[in-house]
Amino acid sequence: MDRAAGEDLEAGPGESVARAVLPASLGPRLGLIGVLGALVVVVIGVLYSGHSAPGAVDRWIFPPTSDSVRAPWRQVALVLDFLGEPVGSALVIVGGVVGCLVVRRPRMAVLVVAGAGVTVGTTTVLKHVVGRTIHGPGNLSYPSGHTAFATALALMAALLATDRLGLGRAAGTSLVLGAGLVAGVIMGWAEVGLGAHYPTDALGGWCTALAVVPATAWLVDRAADRLGDRPSRRTADAGRRERP
Repeated sequence: MDRAAGEDLEAGPGESVARAVLPASLGPRLGLIGVLGALVVVVIGVLYSGHSAPGAVDRWIFPPTSDSVRAPWRQVALVLDFLGEPVGSALVIVGGVVGCLVVRRPRMAVLVVAGAGVTVGTTTVLKHVVGRTIHGPGNLSYPSGHTAFATALALMAALLATDRLGLGRAAGTSLVLGAGLVAGVIMGWAEVGLGAHYPTDALGGWCTALAVVPATAWLVDRAADRLGDRPSRRTADAGRRERP
C-alpha cells in the first residue's frame, strides 16, 4: 500500500507520522459517489428553486411543517438540532479536533475543520442560489445545513476509523457510506420533525456532504504533501548525500 492509501511514512526521531485522510483504495469510489451526490443536489435545487411549499415527494415522505415530534422524542430532536447550531457545532468540531490529535492524526484534525467549514459554507451559498423557503420568505431551507454538517462529521469519523482499523476497499466504503447514511437520516428526521426543513432539503444536505467531504479530503492530502512531505524528502536526500 502506498502513502496515499494511508500507509505510515517513514520518519526519523522527532518527526511526526503523516497519513492520508483519503485512502487511495476509497478515493475513486467516493469520488464517483460525490459526483452523483452533486448531481442530485443540482437536480433538486432546480426543481424547487424559488418554492415556498412542500413538493409531492415531501408530502409523500413526511408532513414537513407539522412540528409533529412529541415528547420524549422532541427533546432528542432539539438536542440534535442544537448540535448543528453555531455553539453546538463549534463544540463538536473542537471535540473532533482534540480526538484526532490524541490519536496522532493531525492531518485528520485539519480535515475536521476544513470539511465541516466547506460543507456548511456550501449549503449556505446554495440556499441563497436556490431560494427555497419554509415558514416565510426569510427562512431559506435548501439544502439542510444541519443534515449536511452531521453527515460530514460522520463521513470524516468513518474515514479515520477505516484507517485505524486497516479496512479494505469494500469494508471501508461500506463503513463510510453507512455512517454518513445513519447520521443523515437521524439529523434529517430531527430537522423535518421540528418543521425546520422539508424532506428534500435533508436529502440535499446529505448529498452535499457526500460531494464535499471526499473532495476536501483530497485537497487536504495534496496540500499536506506539498507543505510537509517534500521538505522531509529533501532533508532525507541531503542526509544520504552526506554519508561517506
